[in-house]
Amino acid sequence: MRWEYKTLKLPASKGFMGGRFDQDQLDAQLNELGKSGWELVAAFGTALGHGSSRDIVAVFKRPR
Repeated sequence: MRWEYKTLKLPASKGFMGGRFDQDQLDAQLNELGKSGWELVAAFGTALGHGSSRDIVAVFKRPR
């Protein structure tokens, strides 16, 4: 089976203590991709420093 891949990058907003992300927005995007047949295979945050994240990155795959 062959796969195609998609990467979603959700930037963290600047909060009082640094990078935060909108969980509702992330959920909405994950659900939309799931409806289109995309399966989440990995997710991680990119470090900004001092425990804050710059971006949330999610990697998806689906059969070609």
